[in-house]
Amino acid sequence: MRLDYLAQDPTLADFGQDTWWLVLLKVVLAFVFAVLATLLGVWFERRVVGRMQVRPGPNQVGPFGLLQTLADGLKMAFKEDILPKASDKVVFFFAPTISVISAVTVISVIPFGPMVSIFGERTPLQVTDVPVAVLVILACSSMGIYGIVLGGWASGSTYPLLGGLRSSAQMISYEVAMGLSIVAVFMTAGTMSTSGIVAAQSGNSAASWDIFGWHPTAPSWYAILLLPSFIIFFIAVVGETNRAPFDLPEAESELVAGFMTEYSSLKFALFMLSEYVAMVSMSAVTVTLFLGGWRAPWPITFWDGANSGWWPLLWFLGKVVLLVFVFVWLRGTLPRLRYDQFMRFGWKVLLPINLVWILALAGIRSVDGRGATDRWIIFGVVLLVLLLIVLFWPSRKPEPTETLQQQVRNRPTGSFPLPPMDLQVPPSPRLKRAVAEREPANVVAGADEKEV
Repeated sequence: MRLDYLAQDPTLADFGQDTWWLVLLKVVLAFVFAVLATLLGVWFERRVVGRMQVRPGPNQVGPFGLLQTLADGLKMAFKEDILPKASDKVVFFFAPTISVISAVTVISVIPFGPMVSIFGERTPLQVTDVPVAVLVILACSSMGIYGIVLGGWASGSTYPLLGGLRSSAQMISYEVAMGLSIVAVFMTAGTMSTSGIVAAQSGNSAASWDIFGWHPTAPSWYAILLLPSFIIFFIAVVGETNRAPFDLPEAESELVAGFMTEYSSLKFALFMLSEYVAMVSMSAVTVTLFLGGWRAPWPITFWDGANSGWWPLLWFLGKVVLLVFVFVWLRGTLPRLRYDQFMRFGWKVLLPINLVWILALAGIRSVDGRGATDRWIIFGVVLLVLLLIVLFWPSRKPEPTETLQQQVRNRPTGSFPLPPMDLQVPPSPRLKRAVAEREPANVVAGADEKEV
């Protein structure tokens, strides 16, 4: 079979045509990928953080410590499974499985490569795709939070409940920013299908600009073309996956390990599995939406067969590993934010910037079909309006500070007594009596005394 035949981008018509055994094989391989990515992700994080902290990391069990994560999983499996007496036993059992299933389901709509041949069957290297595949990703990422919230509530304890409530607030804050950052991708690609978004980032579909007779080609990857959306999306992904510096639902220093405090054995392992699967799956989503998906990066694109056959799977996995490294880098570098800083950053920074960027992108696309003269006139008017807004924006007046006497006068009734305002403490009566009773020290020496 020719390579150019296999290098075709899959379309929605190519899905739903596979035989039952091929569908089953894809589902099993996707699940195996999630489990292996978790095992290797934990090992990768511990090795990288150890390198950053100038220590070896796991290096005893297996070559380079590769089997250390497997040994930890076996250890957790044989730990005692403790069930709190005050817990809701059914919800307590199913809460970790909700998080794991939601994280694994995301991988089903991720394109790993183009059309390939598997045992003679021509099929896309993707489990499935739908016209609203990105909405499926958003729904699964939101459902994963329910497992954390229910796990904290079903534990019947205060600290797990607080950790679960923090997760719900975290989801509301950063899910909005994530959804708005994907709107820019929809507007540019013209589709919500993940395979269609990857196809829209090919170099053939890149548009050209007209700048005073110069016609440069626009970047094909949305990470460059839609840089603000890419930055906001990745920050929101870090918040959605409860990774440092946004790991407030756990916050071991203040919440005693957060929502998973009462969990042990395999249930604890499932929560740990869901976190790392979510990290890998959201890295794959970021690659699909902003980094060209399975397409080869420059300068590998000079090779004609770079995007043919099974080679794109290698480029895709390389990009995912690079983003996982960024996750680990953030954990080993940044301290945990305070809760008020976290919420303020989501609502007062990410959300306004995202709205302004989408408005600007919509304006750019609306004037894209006009002539060059009209476009420059519109851009000039917009810049003039922005300049006037900056110049005449009302400055916040500093609040008048009250004097010390005014603060004392405005104190509520029944407040604690204040010390003297002049900071002069009156002498103690007992000290006066001691001074009066002291004998004089200037005693005249006798005539018979002589110097020794």
